[in-house]
Amino acid sequence: MPYFDYNATTPLVPVARDAWLQASEESWQNPSSPYRAGVRAGVRLQNARERLAMMLGAEASRVVFTGGATEAIHGILAHLARTWPSEAKLAVSPLEHPAMLAAVGANFRSEQVVSLQVDQNGLVGIDGVDAAIKEGVRGLIMMAANNETGAIMPWEMTAAKCRSAGVVFVCDASQWLGKLPASDLGEADWVVGAGHKFGAPKGVGFLLRPKAENGFVMRPGGSQESGQRGGTEDLASIQAMVAALLEAEQSKVLHESDRVRWRESFESEITRRLPGAKIVAAEAERLWNTVALVMPEGENQRWVALLDKCRVQVSTGSACSSGKAAPSHVLAAMGVPGAEARRVIRISSGWSTELHEWQELADALVAVSSELKPAANVITP
Repeated sequence: MPYFDYNATTPLVPVARDAWLQASEESWQNPSSPYRAGVRAGVRLQNARERLAMMLGAEASRVVFTGGATEAIHGILAHLARTWPSEAKLAVSPLEHPAMLAAVGANFRSEQVVSLQVDQNGLVGIDGVDAAIKEGVRGLIMMAANNETGAIMPWEMTAAKCRSAGVVFVCDASQWLGKLPASDLGEADWVVGAGHKFGAPKGVGFLLRPKAENGFVMRPGGSQESGQRGGTEDLASIQAMVAALLEAEQSKVLHESDRVRWRESFESEITRRLPGAKIVAAEAERLWNTVALVMPEGENQRWVALLDKCRVQVSTGSACSSGKAAPSHVLAAMGVPGAEARRVIRISSGWSTELHEWQELADALVAVSSELKPAANVITP
């Protein structure tokens, strides 16, 4: 069954499964316990922290393990709102994940929020970043890569500009991690990631905090995570997450160019075989795995249902907003008309996706198009 919804979640990769089982069998004790087995578990927890920090180009003291990206996002935004002056302003990309936008709305008043400009290819312009910094914002939020279109944001340049201006930079790297090299993410002040986006179990993630950030507490409780997140750490899932990311960093990212060619070949074929179909953010640099495809006819939820009957799984967009009646906020920010946005499906592959599965997807799309519109003018291979 071709699975093309990796941006929503990924299957557990073998190295993560092995790491989880090993930790569950050998280090199930509480990492905070004082006896030898507990101390050994604590050492393994610290080793995982150091390995993750090394991959991110950051100090281990900056890493806080969490239950996922959403928890991390809300912890960061609540902390910023609590410690900043009440009049402080925050620049936010309108393309952010619903979790980030919800956290901004829960912690900052509308008059404190400056919306960054977005072009028709779903990119935040550096000019807009410069304008926000000149306006005197205290912080800026920009994801590394968009979960719906795959568009890669200018986050590295933004991090440098924010650092130079003394502006706090928050980067959601959930879709970047495991797909592209992670080594420069430590240049951002705050970074969040979710393990299940790159082959680790669900329910585990992390955040990076600034080196000099004092008083950060996302969940009061015990002394775990240096007092920043109370509750016994899930060592097995943490080790699985680090193992999954390490494998991606060491081997899979070397094959990115092959996967880009596969995606581009699919895009060329499907726009040829389905007249009227088009690629969203076609001119932007995008993740090798992501295609936001406007279908020539039919609502996107109908496409998803019919493709599912063909044993092909795709999405209508972010899994956290799929099923809502309103069109995607990402597409709306890009200026995509509502009627067109309701015909967009999101296709996202993984490292285990084979070339023949892209072909099966193209064939299934053509078959479904014929079912939706029997007289459709589709072109055979």
